[in-house]
Amino acid sequence: MTTLRTSIALLGLTLALGSDASAGNWTTSWYAAPQPGWDQHFILPMNVPALLEKQTIQESLRLSTGGERVRLVFSNRYGRDTLALGEVRVGLAGQEAQPQVVRFSGKTASTIAPGGSLVSDPVPLSVPALARLDVSTWLPARTPVTSFHWGGQQTFRLSDGKNSPQRAEGRLFLSAVQVDAGPDARTVVALGDSITDGNGSTPDADRRWPDFLAQRLAPHGVAVANAGISGGRLLRDGMGESALARFEQDVLSQPGVSDVIVLLGINDIGWPGSPFAPGEQAVTLDELRAGYRKLARAAHARGLRITVGTLPPFEGALEGTPFAGHYSPAKESLRLQLNDWLRGAGLFDAVVDFDAVLRDPERPQRMRPAFDSGDHLHPGDAGYRAMAEAIDIAPMLPKVRP
Repeated sequence: MTTLRTSIALLGLTLALGSDASAGNWTTSWYAAPQPGWDQHFILPMNVPALLEKQTIQESLRLSTGGERVRLVFSNRYGRDTLALGEVRVGLAGQEAQPQVVRFSGKTASTIAPGGSLVSDPVPLSVPALARLDVSTWLPARTPVTSFHWGGQQTFRLSDGKNSPQRAEGRLFLSAVQVDAGPDARTVVALGDSITDGNGSTPDADRRWPDFLAQRLAPHGVAVANAGISGGRLLRDGMGESALARFEQDVLSQPGVSDVIVLLGINDIGWPGSPFAPGEQAVTLDELRAGYRKLARAAHARGLRITVGTLPPFEGALEGTPFAGHYSPAKESLRLQLNDWLRGAGLFDAVVDFDAVLRDPERPQRMRPAFDSGDHLHPGDAGYRAMAEAIDIAPMLPKVRP
């Protein structure tokens, strides 16, 4: 099913690009990885309406790199029904100019088949690096929300034109913004779980570690696409497909991608036996190593550099909450074994030691208090900044031409 869904989505993306696919140097400047919805039996709510109709989605987002034209990408990857898009508008936030109407093959409305994606026509909009865009999307038809992005420390508004706008968390249908950038521009994809998606950071403030990394890379024409999903896992599906299953669409298929930074495994280790997966068998070190080997091979086969991050400390994770059980001494032992293997495996182009950056020197199995968001699993703003600053960006930069 995953292979079929991926094939359909990639075909839809290719058709949507049409003859414009080769015009310009398009790179992914902003990204929100799609996730499938779930029912009321899962321990976490979706936090978005289950059904939309005749409403406008109003979203604000921050790009990484800039350019002279933009394209919007909408996803119905996990949709079970055709997604109808009415009028879509985009503009620079805070500008008095009227937002521009976005067209799809010359039309102001379009549809996306289940499992598919849709790339807009280029919009002539000059956007500087780290610019903020406002995007509004009118949904004219009955629209079940079965494909979305959960959380991300981002909010959006829903308006029906009659009542006060309703605020919700996450992203709906808009999955990427591409920019037509300079000849040396490229994209770094951050692939991870809720730590990459920014849980614990200040909402709507762009303080996830990929956001701080974007601030470092944008002046060099290098974009950062955040492909983190909360509850994401390397080997098994969680609050989304496994990283192995989504690697093609969320990483390899991004236009302009040159690098991927992977931070995954803490949910593979922490979920079994916890309220998230109470009956699931514990993962083994051999399974985790095999999964990482597959990612390395897939990245290198497509000419990408792959950087891996060691797993941060998590003693006491989610204690005192309905989700307690994420941590145990046995799980901590496996984390340390995986980190030791990542540091010395020799399979990756680089390793960034997030464990060393975030751990408390006095209690290394626990996160440094100044970096802890308070749940002992996710860093706060200061921790995410420290993570981004620990990444060696030199190999990611365009080479200076003679």
